[in-house]
Amino acid sequence: MTVRPTPQPPVTVRVFTQRFSATPRGARLARHLALNQLHAWGVPYGTGASDDVALIVAELAANAVTHGRVPGRDFELRLSLVTGSVRVEVSDTHTGSRPPGPGAVRALRPLDDAGRGLLLVDALAARWEVVDREPPPGKTVRAEVDVLPDSHFSE
Repeated sequence: MTVRPTPQPPVTVRVFTQRFSATPRGARLARHLALNQLHAWGVPYGTGASDDVALIVAELAANAVTHGRVPGRDFELRLSLVTGSVRVEVSDTHTGSRPPGPGAVRALRPLDDAGRGLLLVDALAARWEVVDREPPPGKTVRAEVDVLPDSHFSE
């Protein structure tokens, strides 16, 4: 007797990739386009997932512009939507020091005027990490936001 596997529905992965100038204007545009793309994918403006992704994109893009900027080089935003989560990846070409990863982000002191970005990413993302950029040089900060199972994604 031959046992046939139960057919599984296809997994649809949606991907958006865009390079931006490593400027404050590029960081703002990255956040704006990320929100528009999520909305086009069926994750409406103002939902928890949309707001969390927008804040993560804003923080990671600002970090890429502030700490990862290499003159004449852009940073890249990549969004991936799969069933159950949105993945945000921000890559830059800076080869110097890397940001701390999950569990290594230090708490702020009362008078600190910077350093909140990765604390926000750590609080909002279900998972995140810092990896080598592909292709080198540089690094990628990758964060995932879980989307509620009853969320509807338009096809």
